[in-house]
Amino acid sequence: MFTVPYPAKLTPEQITRAAKEMVEQNGAEALSMRTLAEALGVRASSLYRHIEGRDTLLRTIGDQAALNLRDELQQAAQSSPPATALRQAADAYLTYARTHPHLYALLLAKESELTPDQPQASAGKQLWNTLLQLVGAVSGHPDDTDYAVALWTFLHGFASLEATGTFGPSGPKGGLEVGLNGIIEHMQQHQTKGG
Repeated sequence: MFTVPYPAKLTPEQITRAAKEMVEQNGAEALSMRTLAEALGVRASSLYRHIEGRDTLLRTIGDQAALNLRDELQQAAQSSPPATALRQAADAYLTYARTHPHLYALLLAKESELTPDQPQASAGKQLWNTLLQLVGAVSGHPDDTDYAVALWTFLHGFASLEATGTFGPSGPKGGLEVGLNGIIEHMQQHQTKGG
């Protein structure tokens, strides 16, 4: 029996690109296989020939966002002394969260969504390692998880509060600088005291 091969009208990259545009414009809630298929001019069933489904797409887009943010941090920190590099990376982090709020919301996949061989190589892990490297350069400890967690918690909390408008019309005032200065100065004191 002779079968005609299915025409390759779409690629996984085209599907992911279109899905990313939908998420970037309207958030993850706006993404469904039906609306994505309509945007691509195909039947929803044809998408499943190229991808597993909506969850896989969102995970892929979140991974891309994490890698893009990692690149932004690295670029911002390039060729600067450690404390300055960390401040510039913090600015880049918040700029990314402001300019890509829907992608930022999907930034990292939950560990439970990763297969056992993925966590070490995951995009989220690569973003974490970049942050850890920037923090370690200031604190003097290459694997300074305590300060990296403190900084990431501060930046994510600030980005989340800002995105929801919690700061109100008066804005955060100098709160960002106070918090960032406090964390960085404490890291530098930690380095001076030798841990």
